[in-house]
Amino acid sequence: MSGDAPIVDCHAHIFQADLPLSDRAWNRPSYGFSARQYLDLLDAHGVHFGIVAGISISGYYNDYMIDELRVNPRLRGTAILPPTTDRYTLDRMKADGVVGVRLQLARSKELPDLSTEDYRLFLRRIADLDWHVHVAVEGDRLEPVVAQLAASGVKIVIDHFGHPDPALAEKCPGLAVTLRSVEKGRTWVKMSGDYRLHDLMGEGAPLEPSGEALADRVAPILLAEVGPERLLWGSDAPFVGHEDRTSFAAALAAFERWVPDAGQRRQISRTALKLYFS
Repeated sequence: MSGDAPIVDCHAHIFQADLPLSDRAWNRPSYGFSARQYLDLLDAHGVHFGIVAGISISGYYNDYMIDELRVNPRLRGTAILPPTTDRYTLDRMKADGVVGVRLQLARSKELPDLSTEDYRLFLRRIADLDWHVHVAVEGDRLEPVVAQLAASGVKIVIDHFGHPDPALAEKCPGLAVTLRSVEKGRTWVKMSGDYRLHDLMGEGAPLEPSGEALADRVAPILLAEVGPERLLWGSDAPFVGHEDRTSFAAALAAFERWVPDAGQRRQISRTALKLYFS
């Protein structure tokens, strides 16, 4: 697919082999994945640009990512930050290539109250910088998060298909929440991490035997209801926790399967360029 590859990979991670881990780390990689390795992977598949998502297992340690964003204009990043981060720090991060904040809530026992003073100020600063909030949370818990973010005026990016409950698929309340949020004009949705969709199990037996099959079931709905002007594609390289079962080539093949029309895939690339690089 190199001749018809997406221009932007909107979801990947880079990290060192001695990555400092947070107390809530769900995985402990025994390897590193450098910016050089990632760029070589993009080059091998004909992809021009990449978006580095803050990796949840290292908490607020964004240092390596920021070092690489400074010297690699092909990359942009989203950082995981405490809500007390001041404007001067955010301004410097923006100059270094950070374009948003990752709100990593998946697997959290409790959701934060985004209406507190710290979060209200934080979200206002994000909006003032024209950044977005990249949301990662289970689909059945998406509604209160999106509602509070929408009230703040920030742009919202929902990752991994909105993490639909495997037992509900398209009937998961999070999908309806996602579609309503997109209608308001400030939300984008990532088609990424299909193999992860069984990682965060809901109640009941999965309707599909794998996360990939679940994504294939939800993708046509997103394409029809959201459209390429609000959809993004991401590889999720280097597939942390699933390294032995997928690949960048498989991620590209999935994108072509979800969006069979080449013109729509090109529009999704233009959407990504505008959101992350304009």
